[in-house]
Amino acid sequence: MASEPVRGTPSSADDATGPGERGPVALPTHRIRRTRTGGIWVAAALFALILLLLLIFILENGQRVSISYFGAHGHLPLGVALLLAAVIGVLLVVLPGTGRIIQLRVAARRHQRLDAQTVGTAPTASPRDPSPPGQTPP
Repeated sequence: MASEPVRGTPSSADDATGPGERGPVALPTHRIRRTRTGGIWVAAALFALILLLLLIFILENGQRVSISYFGAHGHLPLGVALLLAAVIGVLLVVLPGTGRIIQLRVAARRHQRLDAQTVGTAPTASPRDPSPPGQTPP
């Protein structure tokens, strides 16, 4: 509904305008921009849906299975064991990725400092400080 025009379309009674009278004026169309709050709401709804699907998966796979790992033995429901394996797999991907992101950020800061020294100016303002160099933030 955000892209629909706001009132101003003539009706049959408005068509008969006399001389010197202005006809109906069409109002401009207003669009509502997306906000962070709206994005969080959509993300929360999707997250709740995913959790519901995981819960159904765990409840449908309730058979107990024996698990052995480096000499440790135990019994878990099949759904929980599979979900635990998936979470551990995600962590095995996330941890090296986080290290690489940190490594790239350090290199970017180092290059920014070297570029600033080469040009002979101070480093540019960070995104958190929108004021131009040489001015103090309000």
